[in-house]
This record gives sequence, structure tokens and C-alpha cells, in this order.
Amino acid sequence: MKFDILGLDQATHARLGVITTKRGTIETPIFMPVGTAGSVKALTVEHLLQCRAQIILGNTYHLFLRPGLDVIRRFGSLHDFISWPRPILTDSGGFQIFSLQGQSKISRSGVEFKSHLDGSRFFLSPEDVVDVQNVLDSDIQMVLDNFATYPADRKTDEKALAITGEWAERARGHFLDTNRENAQFGIVQGGLFEDLRARALKQLVSLDFEGYAVGGLSVGEPRDDFERIVSFIVPQMPKEKPRYLMGSGTPEEILFAVEHGIDMFDCVMPSRNARRGTLFTSRGKISIKNERFKMDDKPLDEMCECYTCRNFSRAYLRHLYNSREITSSVLNTIHNIHFYLDFMHKIRYSIKLREFKSFKEMFLSLYAQGV
Repeated sequence: MKFDILGLDQATHARLGVITTKRGTIETPIFMPVGTAGSVKALTVEHLLQCRAQIILGNTYHLFLRPGLDVIRRFGSLHDFISWPRPILTDSGGFQIFSLQGQSKISRSGVEFKSHLDGSRFFLSPEDVVDVQNVLDSDIQMVLDNFATYPADRKTDEKALAITGEWAERARGHFLDTNRENAQFGIVQGGLFEDLRARALKQLVSLDFEGYAVGGLSVGEPRDDFERIVSFIVPQMPKEKPRYLMGSGTPEEILFAVEHGIDMFDCVMPSRNARRGTLFTSRGKISIKNERFKMDDKPLDEMCECYTCRNFSRAYLRHLYNSREITSSVLNTIHNIHFYLDFMHKIRYSIKLREFKSFKEMFLSLYAQGV
């Protein structure tokens, strides 16, 4: 993997770049639609390509359990299995495993967990997670990490960080022994403690990963704490490597993180909200089920050029949602994913023009007006 910085915004830490992988290039800053089980819910590959998705995210935990590695091996890679021709990043599954409260057991060796599907018990070490992702042949792998869910005291975060650091060293060594084509990112944990974040970053940098991620945020912490940690740790991350903020996805969070130097984002928010009838527009979010849209013949967002906005009215989208039609999830998700990817395109263009700060102020002003 290769990462080139193409431009810098003079007034902020925002940067324009390109990641080159064996399956194509990724322009940054970028948003990665989440396809947890090998599918972005409600969308086909063709929908994603029409929305100009450059990379999608899969989840190692879910794919390990179903369809299983034997199936993926039969097809050669996750890309071939799902017919996705562009890059894929796979999360290690750490978040999903550790969210199984009472069903997982953490040790320095790895994690023992009970499948949420049928209760079967499994054990995965940091090396096992690398092996699974090698079978998936994901272009970017994430290491197995351990983090204390919010809220956590310092002692709990320190304990989790010690395990994460040990796992990162083992995962890095095994990756270098088994994989020469793809990339591996380390994950900076440490909760809301700045010194723990700095300690974690120092250790990861010594392992020379191809990229670095900030994990453990957007898990319920106050907005001030989110901004404090991002503004503290991101500028310290290696400038020559991609920087990834895991799981953060509101437009406001993305703009703040880009301003401080983040290159990559993922979040289930646009697709999950779409299925629940909450849609993003240039003038803020709306709930399409509201009565006020019953006779509304305008497109969802007059500034949007997606398939949904070019062809259907708010009234029809409301009717589909309230009628529980499958088409509702499809059209809503097309719009939300297109909105996010177009949003990132505009961010990249503003950085190219060295006008990111002006764009951020303009976007937030319009976004706050409401539909």
C-alpha cells in the first residue's frame, strides 16, 4: 500500500491524499460504507458504484461466523465472493466480540467468545485474526484490540491498553510473516486519558504499521471529550501514513476530524438511519414519516443528484416508509450513502482549493437551517 499527500489546507490540519492498493486507489478524506457481513444493507454493488464508493468495510467477526472461511476460500477472496472490484477494509471484530457482555472472556492469549448465532464457542488470538483476514484478502486489515467501553476509570483503561499493545506486537509480527501484498493498521486506544493515548501511539509507531486508527470514540462520550481526544492525538500521528477515525459518522464529527488531519471514516449511521426513516440533507436531518411530507412533491434534497432525489418525491418516500415497503430501505439508503460520499467529495475539493475552513462554516450554517 502506498499513501501520497497531494495537498494541505493552510488554515487547518486538513489534507488531501490518495491511497494506492492492488485493487485501486482511494481518494482521501474518504467515507467507507459499512458492509458488515459482505453487504451494505439494502444496496447492490451496482448501487454502491453509482454512488461512487471507493472502498467498503467488512467485519471479520461476522464473516468468520457466517458464511465461514471455507466458503470464502472456495471463491478466493471476499471481493470475489461479493463481486466487489474495489478495495475492502476489514475491522478485526474486536468491538463486536467485546460487546457480547457475559459471552466473551479476555486473556493475554486472545478472546474466547460465544457466537451470537447459535451459542457455539470459539477462540481467536491476534494471530488468528490476521489469518482470517488473510483468507478474506482484505486490502487493509485492522489488528485485534481490546478497549474498555465508556465510561471506564483509568485503571480499567490501562489494563485494556496493556493487552491491546501486546496483541498489536503479535499481530504485526504474524502479518509480516504471512502477508506481503496488503496493509495492516494499528489502533490507538486509551479511553479519554491523553497520556494513555500518547503511550499507545508511541508503541504502535515503533511497529511501523501501514496506517493508524483512533478507536474507542463515538461510544457515548460527551462531544467535548470526543473533540479533546481527536485534537490531541491526531496531529501526533505519523504524517506520512493514513489516519483513520473508527466508527464516527455525523457530518459535524467528520468535519471536526478532517480539520485535525483524519483521512478515513466509517459508520453505520447513514445506512442504519435510512432503514429507520431518518435521512440526511444539505439542510439537516429529517424524519420522512412525518405528516408534513404527506403531500410534499419536492425531492428529498433539491441540492442532491442521487437516483432517489432525481426521481421521487418526499410524499412517495413517506408513503413507502409508512407502508413498510422494502423499496423504502433501498431508496433511502441510496440517498444517505450518496449524501455521505458526495459530502466527502466536496470536502476534498475544498481542501484542493485551500478553502476547507470556509466550506466547513458554510456547510454547518446551511445544515443547521433545517428542512
